[in-house]
Formats: sequence, structure tokens, C-alpha cells
Amino acid sequence: MDMESSRIKVSVTINAPISKVWEYYKSPEHNIIWNTGHPSWHTPHAEIDLHEGGKFLFRMEARDGSAGFDFIGTYTKVVEHELIHFVMEDGREAEVIFRQDSDQVMLTEVFDPENMNSRELQQSGWQGILDNFKNYVENN
Repeated sequence: MDMESSRIKVSVTINAPISKVWEYYKSPEHNIIWNTGHPSWHTPHAEIDLHEGGKFLFRMEARDGSAGFDFIGTYTKVVEHELIHFVMEDGREAEVIFRQDSDQVMLTEVFDPENMNSRELQQSGWQGILDNFKNYVENN
């Protein structure tokens, strides 16, 4: 299996201008509100230094305190309103692609899967976060 076909892809179409989508995606104060794939989890802390070589850290925790982890990485390419490429702490890579189409934005994330959880669980988790982001942007 080649590297491209082993990657996981999730996407949403957001009814909002690209400037708002970009701002809400890159801002820690927004991120701590929308960055969850399931209501039983939340992101109590976010750090985002969005430029090539900058780092991010998202503290993800179960609301009941039973589990938590830091999602950490480094931005390797940033093109405003178009692309964010990053490398996660474990070496996996991901791309976030912003494509404006009239008054909507297609947001696509493509990432290397990890080996601890099934592809289906990873895809549904990342899709859940994107769905939550779409809802947050459209309603705030």
C-alpha cells in the first residue's frame, strides 16, 4: 500500500467566509470551545503558534477526568487561507486544506493514521471534531 492511500481523509463544507473559518481554526480561544470529537471530551488548554516552525499543543481530556493526553506538533508549511501542514510529535504528518467556493469553505484534513486505534475510530474522531468546528463557526 502506498503512503497516499494509507492516509485518512475527512472533510466538511462550512457556510461562512474564509476569513472567519481561518480565524476560528487558528485561534486558541476558539479552539478550546470546538476542538472535541465527542461531548464527553473537551480541550481545556490550547497553544497555537501558527507559522512555519511554530508549535501547537492541545490538551485533550475526558470531562470525567478518566483520561487525557497532549496533542503536540510543529507547523511545517502555512499558507494563509489555503493550507496548514504539520508534523505530530510521533512523526506522523497531516494537512489541513481550506478551499473557498463562493460563500462556502471546503475544509479537508488528510493525515497519517497511528497504530493504536482502528482507522475507523480515527476517521470518526477527526470527522467528529470537524463537524463540531463547522457547527461552531456557523453558529457563532
